[in-house]
Amino acid sequence: MPHKIPRSVLVVIHTPELEVLLIERADHPGFWQSVTGSLESEDEPLEATAAREVMEETGIDVSQHCLTDWRYQNVYDIYPQWQWRYAPGVTRNTEHVFGLEVPARLPVRLEPREHLNHVWLPWEEAAERCFSSSNAAAIRKLPEKSGPPS
Repeated sequence: MPHKIPRSVLVVIHTPELEVLLIERADHPGFWQSVTGSLESEDEPLEATAAREVMEETGIDVSQHCLTDWRYQNVYDIYPQWQWRYAPGVTRNTEHVFGLEVPARLPVRLEPREHLNHVWLPWEEAAERCFSSSNAAAIRKLPEKSGPPS
């Protein structure tokens, strides 16, 4: 298996009322997060990565909704439990943040090998539930990134 590229996307899926979708990792039960995923190739556009990962992890078709590049990124140390996925010596990842506004809570189709459960929560609760501080920080930016709830 080829090594993961240390560039990824984080997609905060939310409703106009700022309810956020979180999914629970199968490999670490109790670890809740937004949709995340790495580029499959160095030249894969970030928007394509975001759309692919949302479809793979939730079954939601991004083309039917409003995907927005929030134009900021997080650089963080790769968690030790996932270090083996990267080339030797790679210790940091750059994560590009996107928002995906959907009209209401949508049905979610999880890939059981990757995720166990999903939940829609008000943004404040969603931020508190995330295991990743960068994911929580992104969710806390949701009110300013999405504008006032409709």
